[in-house]
Amino acid sequence: MDHRALINRPKTKKGRETLNRIVSAAAQEFYEKGYHNASINDITRRAGVASGTFYVYFDGKYNLYRFLLLQCSHMIRKHLNQAIQGCATRRKAEEVGLREWLHFVRENRYMYHIIWESLYIDKQLFTDYYVSFCRSYMRGIDAAKASGELRQEIDSEVLAYTLMGASNFLGLNWGLFQDYPTDVERVVESFMHIIEGGIFAKTDAVAPPPAPPAIRIQVEFDDDDLDDEGEEAPAAGEEAPED
Repeated sequence: MDHRALINRPKTKKGRETLNRIVSAAAQEFYEKGYHNASINDITRRAGVASGTFYVYFDGKYNLYRFLLLQCSHMIRKHLNQAIQGCATRRKAEEVGLREWLHFVRENRYMYHIIWESLYIDKQLFTDYYVSFCRSYMRGIDAAKASGELRQEIDSEVLAYTLMGASNFLGLNWGLFQDYPTDVERVVESFMHIIEGGIFAKTDAVAPPPAPPAIRIQVEFDDDDLDDEGEEAPAAGEEAPED
């Protein structure tokens, strides 16, 4: 998604300031009311600009939303990339990245609303957002595999979505659902323990019981044999009595 196709880019400092007010006001309106309930008049009123000024920069609310979604993506990636820049290993990058993400979410809760609402505004926007994020994540994973930090047999795409999903929902619970101060270090420590050691307890393998000896003789139960059990067999040289 190219932002140049979404806006008329301002050429002056004053124009950029006006654009920033409009976009910030839109983020607030979408956060409080949702995309469909927020009108352009609501946005311009909050931004303190005339309604016609909106159309200097955007041709409608939809492209404004797409631009805002793109800005959220850039802000998140820039913040996390800067945070992990000095990390010498992928393990350290995951630890620092999660810690910074949890802090970032608490300061920018509105982004969850902006990003996830795209699923109901235009599903393709939602899909493109996470597919693009995954591709970026996979580049870091592939680099770690190439350096020998990660096992080669691990599927990079599966791992990327696994780690993204973990960060996403840890951020939801400890950044959005809970209003009290978050024990970020406990969350990060637990997460790292999980990805380093797994979730299943290590137990001594119990050998299965030995198979019973094979039966090669076949004996079939016959009711008639039991019915004749009380009769005497004829003596040698005698004929059996007739009925």
